[in-house]
Amino acid sequence: MLRIAVPNKGSLSGPASDMLHEAGYRQRKESKELVTVDPDNEVEFFYLRPKDIAIYVSSGKLDIGITGEDLLIDSGAKAETILPLGFARSTFRFASRPGAVKDIAGLAGKTIATSYEGIVARYLAERGVDANVVHLDGAVETAIELGVAEAIADVVETGTSLRNAGLEVFGEPIMRSEACVIRREGEGTDDPKVQQFLRRLQGVLVARTYVMMDYDCRAEHLEKAVALTPGLESPTVSPLHNEGWVAVRAMVPAKGAQRIMDDLYALGARAILTTAIHACRL
Repeated sequence: MLRIAVPNKGSLSGPASDMLHEAGYRQRKESKELVTVDPDNEVEFFYLRPKDIAIYVSSGKLDIGITGEDLLIDSGAKAETILPLGFARSTFRFASRPGAVKDIAGLAGKTIATSYEGIVARYLAERGVDANVVHLDGAVETAIELGVAEAIADVVETGTSLRNAGLEVFGEPIMRSEACVIRREGEGTDDPKVQQFLRRLQGVLVARTYVMMDYDCRAEHLEKAVALTPGLESPTVSPLHNEGWVAVRAMVPAKGAQRIMDDLYALGARAILTTAIHACRL
């Protein structure tokens, strides 16, 4: 039975469980549940602290896990990303009082507060910057005001929290992160059960990215219509009862679906429909 670690709380928890549910796996019904067995799919899910998942996977006690790339790197665990999942995206930046530090080199000899000391220490070491890194669990913005540090390193989304604290970012991003599936280093993905799990998640990712588009068009406009909706290999084309008309079906990127519908309509296509894709295998 495949043993999989899933985040039990935080921003990773809900999206991870939703994706697993979409992939056809049974998920826990209550947040207090620590283990869920899915006998139909021969999988056992363990709900763990996101920061601990990389440690469990690297130990070999669990086969794979879902966590953040930032948490994986910060842990220093011997595990690796085998599939990015496209959610919980974040950017890590340095920040300080305006003008206090202009670039990364300016951090030399200073104290930096962060909840991700592993990431920050590694980043500074790779650039030859000698600084003191202090670990704080959350709310690192106040560290400068309270005199604990002269700079911080934290997740930055809109930058509103930093501005409200009188801080500004400087230098290049430390890293960009997103949720991912991880596996112990050297284990690979040859295990058929692991391959099946990854295919299911990849199917969810594709299903979220594409929609199915159906429309009718005149046969003489077919080549131009197909150029707009090439599909993955090629679209399905079927003759209609009315001579000179064909029905076309193709997968198209969801992001540009409305524009494609406009272009098809201008070309003379009619009965243009889009439907969601709930699962797929490519």
